[in-house]
Amino acid sequence: MSAVSSRLPVFPWDKLEPYKATASAHPDGIVDLSVGTPVDPVPVLIQEALVAAADTPGYPTVWGTKELRDALTGWCERRLGATGFAHENVLPVVGSKELVAWLPTQLGLGAGDRVAYPRLAYPTYEVGARLCGAEPVVYDDPTELDPAGLKLLWLNSPSNPTGKVLGKDELTRVVAWAREHGVLVFSDECYLELGWEADPVSVLHPDVCGRSYEGIVAVHSLSKRSNLAGYRAAFIAGDAAVLGELLQIRKHGGMMTAAPVQAATVAALGDDEHVAEQRARYAARRAGLRAALEGHGFRIEHSEASLYLWATRDEPCWDTVAYLADKGILVAPGDFYGTAGERFVRVAFTATDERVEAAVKRLG
Repeated sequence: MSAVSSRLPVFPWDKLEPYKATASAHPDGIVDLSVGTPVDPVPVLIQEALVAAADTPGYPTVWGTKELRDALTGWCERRLGATGFAHENVLPVVGSKELVAWLPTQLGLGAGDRVAYPRLAYPTYEVGARLCGAEPVVYDDPTELDPAGLKLLWLNSPSNPTGKVLGKDELTRVVAWAREHGVLVFSDECYLELGWEADPVSVLHPDVCGRSYEGIVAVHSLSKRSNLAGYRAAFIAGDAAVLGELLQIRKHGGMMTAAPVQAATVAALGDDEHVAEQRARYAARRAGLRAALEGHGFRIEHSEASLYLWATRDEPCWDTVAYLADKGILVAPGDFYGTAGERFVRVAFTATDERVEAAVKRLG
């Protein structure tokens, strides 16, 4: 039996372990800015909703409760500008990484099919293609791709790792091209509520999609906006035909969001106050780290949105990782996200205020 793992790249984070050990040896401890994992408390109203739904002994449904679907459609209309949304236009998933990794397989893709994603990108787009035996393809401008055999096009705005935002005109142009060539578009918009120097727009906005969701699906997560990475709460929204097919497949696969998490998601999407409070925390950390990095000789590119600063000292990224590890600061090397990032590092501002202040002091 051939190992499926042989199709996959080496898990990148394992390569950071020696640098993590170096940073951990700092007298004041490590400042881990490598993984963008939330560290702030889960908002109380979300915790309360989870606890209130704890006594749910029966199986949840893959499509979710009516209350959850109402919350998803309502949020898409209110926050993304989507129009005429129905329950058939939404589908909860067990965290967005699961969806990204297994989507090509669930779409029935395989040998001879192509899956495209940005040249600098979240590594799981490539993993998803390789898991099903499809060909991964990178792009700078998706409309310059050969559409032959191209079955799935990933967009990512705001970008992980760069924080780059695709404007409304750019999204409109890409969606039109994909429809012309019959290419399915999935737009990863998990950082959409974390715009700093730009106002990110969804592919579901009527100015982008022309009030039609044919051939487009948006991916959203509550991990960053609501500190729910541990809950695995996410959803997809858009083309009802695509979501209907995925629903049938996911029913067979038992891909069910836990009932208490469904209830917590309803509470989270119904409240904007906690999102604004978390944004304010991140904005302060971002400002402090950016000023410290630039004052230390780094150059920041893009980074107009998301939870990261895309930084360079114009040297190989692993040299920068080692340099910062000696100061007790751990960051992610840019080549985790593609060879185009080999002279950059990704700096997350998801550490606590105290740890961010420690990093600022060490850089100062």
